[in-house]
Amino acid sequence: MQIAEEENMTDQQNPEFIRFNDKDMRTEELLERFQQLQDECKTLKTNNRKAIQRFRRESALTPLQAELIHMQQYLEESQTRMIILFEGRDAAGKGGTIRRVTRYMNEKHYRIVALSKPTQTQRSQWYFQRYVTEFPRGGETVLFDRSWYNRECVERVFGFCSDHEYENFMRGVSGFERDLIRQDTILVKLYFSVTKEEQARRFDRRKNDPLRQWKLSEVDLQAQDRWDDFTNQKYEMLKRTNTTHAPWVIIRSDNKHLARMNAMKVILNAVPYERLDPALDFVPDPEVVISGARELELMEAQRLHSGKFVG
Repeated sequence: MQIAEEENMTDQQNPEFIRFNDKDMRTEELLERFQQLQDECKTLKTNNRKAIQRFRRESALTPLQAELIHMQQYLEESQTRMIILFEGRDAAGKGGTIRRVTRYMNEKHYRIVALSKPTQTQRSQWYFQRYVTEFPRGGETVLFDRSWYNRECVERVFGFCSDHEYENFMRGVSGFERDLIRQDTILVKLYFSVTKEEQARRFDRRKNDPLRQWKLSEVDLQAQDRWDDFTNQKYEMLKRTNTTHAPWVIIRSDNKHLARMNAMKVILNAVPYERLDPALDFVPDPEVVISGARELELMEAQRLHSGKFVG
């Protein structure tokens, strides 16, 4: 008798069916639905948190973007030409930074140039010729998403140029840039430096995200395997082309937001315009922005300690 009463109490405490909205529903089904709703709620909270963080990051760039508009007005009024080079490894954040830099600028007075591989005719011309045709007029800014340094890095690593072509470029590029600056063109050379681990993470995201898959190229797919080759070329580039008249500025870009913010500061500091907001902090973060000379020192120290360059 006692056993039967205990079983009856258990059935009441854990009924197989529960009356819900005038319907009998299985307890297991309700529990599954409850767990599903909990998971959906957790996902919504995570997405909302990410959206808020993204909004705050973008809002933090607004004062610097306002300065870029003011800087552009100075360039227009003074008829000064400006060229900004965005170099670095694949997935280092060059394109995202360019989009933030130009987001509110006057489209009539800037151009983004991302040249495809040269045609057969262009290959027979002076190497710099197809870049020169894209140079700015007075009052205009041109942003190169990869520049003539494509020969020093990508073409050299993948054998797209001969040793003779490479050496000709390396011997001539510093003089080419000196002439640009001598003729009153402001030249800013930015190299975005990403770690191997972060590059791999970004490539995985591109592979799995249908909105980003278009960014993947055959060269991208080999970037990890050729990491050391690109590192060696980065060292050669800094050693031979980091000059007093056209220095390299290294942007640590594992953190995209900090990279974008500090790249803007470097660009603004290159132009002698009157600040829109003098109270704004224009000093680059020394953990993010490294001079080309300092990066050379760090790379040489890495080689002494580990026998090779790290990145």
